[in-house]
Amino acid sequence: MQTHFTEEQLRDPALTRANEILRACVHCGFCTATCPTYQVLGDELDSPRGRIYLIKEMLESGRPADEQTVKHVDRCLSCLACMTTCPSGVHYMHLVDQAREYIEKTYKRPLFDRVLRWTLSKILPYPGRFRVALLGAKIAAPFRRFVPDARLRAMLDMVPKQIPPVSRNDDAQVFAAKGARKMRVALMTGCAQRALDTDINDATIRLLRRLGCEVVVARGQGCCGALTHHMGKADESHASAARNIRAWVAEMDGDGLDAIVINTSGCGTTVKDYGHMFARHELAADAVRVADLARDVSEVLMLLELPAGKQDIKVAYHAACSLQHGQQIKTQPKTLLKQAGYQVVEPRDSHLCCGSAGTYNLMQPEISGQLKMRKVQTLEDRQPDIIAAGNIGCMIQIGSGTEIPVVHTVELLDWATGGPKPAKMR
Repeated sequence: MQTHFTEEQLRDPALTRANEILRACVHCGFCTATCPTYQVLGDELDSPRGRIYLIKEMLESGRPADEQTVKHVDRCLSCLACMTTCPSGVHYMHLVDQAREYIEKTYKRPLFDRVLRWTLSKILPYPGRFRVALLGAKIAAPFRRFVPDARLRAMLDMVPKQIPPVSRNDDAQVFAAKGARKMRVALMTGCAQRALDTDINDATIRLLRRLGCEVVVARGQGCCGALTHHMGKADESHASAARNIRAWVAEMDGDGLDAIVINTSGCGTTVKDYGHMFARHELAADAVRVADLARDVSEVLMLLELPAGKQDIKVAYHAACSLQHGQQIKTQPKTLLKQAGYQVVEPRDSHLCCGSAGTYNLMQPEISGQLKMRKVQTLEDRQPDIIAAGNIGCMIQIGSGTEIPVVHTVELLDWATGGPKPAKMR
């Protein structure tokens, strides 16, 4: 793609990076075949190629974002299926993230939108606040039909049937390995996950210890920054990420780490990109160290000796977009489930997003709802006993549309190797 940035504009490293990405695009349109919003809406401007044109014009002109550009960029899920499909290696993730930051700085949203986005950014990344909000939403849920805005109704629908008690496993501490220590790893405990489903971290700790890992929950860690990053709130997202970088570097420089284990793939995609996020920051070198050590839990489990098993259970595996497209991890979770003895099946169109995408199901409930219905139908068509996924957002999204239990992959692996049966299956 031909670009027309001025020499003065290209002195800005961010615009230089955007220029590189834009020039890689060859207009082929392969991305439209795998873009969920294009599949649902059929609008070229709701495809990666269409958004690239809008972003190019916005950045080249240097003008404030307009309503049309904001509408179509907001509709992007950041599922990154387009990056898997693109034959030219267009790094769409970095481009759309930059566009969101630019929009946040130059576009004045309607008051209600500003309040809603600010509220989400001040609640979701903080487990304590999120728990209070969930309790409030649970009280308000019976009055859902009187709520006029679809986004507020979507927030009420997000509330789990039971809000789990706080898990003390999420506190800063060190868990000794069972038997001989093979690895020393830090576990990222996350933010929203700690309020929505504490079983995931508990199962991860049990499983890693059983397989010979010393598990560290580092003091000072918290939200990875993804939730605010995808809202274009760069200062907030960088502040969250910086806290994690400092917390994990302290462990790396102390007793050392073999890996930083992440069991929420949306967080993993962001942490693995810390090197890019902090490229022009005083923490640049440490950010690269952290990004290089970050691993999805399935990547670490592949290095350990998972016992073979035999389970008479049919598992439909849902591939989270942030795992299969963002991190290009496609086979490891399925391999581990099969090794543990489960019968693994996959839905058709497994490359398409379920519609969760961080806060997308709250901010774009209509499109998200259509994608959820499609995903649930394709999963139920396989008639599984249970659905497994590697991302809390996907689990909440899919679980709200089906009676089939939805659990994290590590919960099944923990159960198969001596842990308790997942609560959702009991």
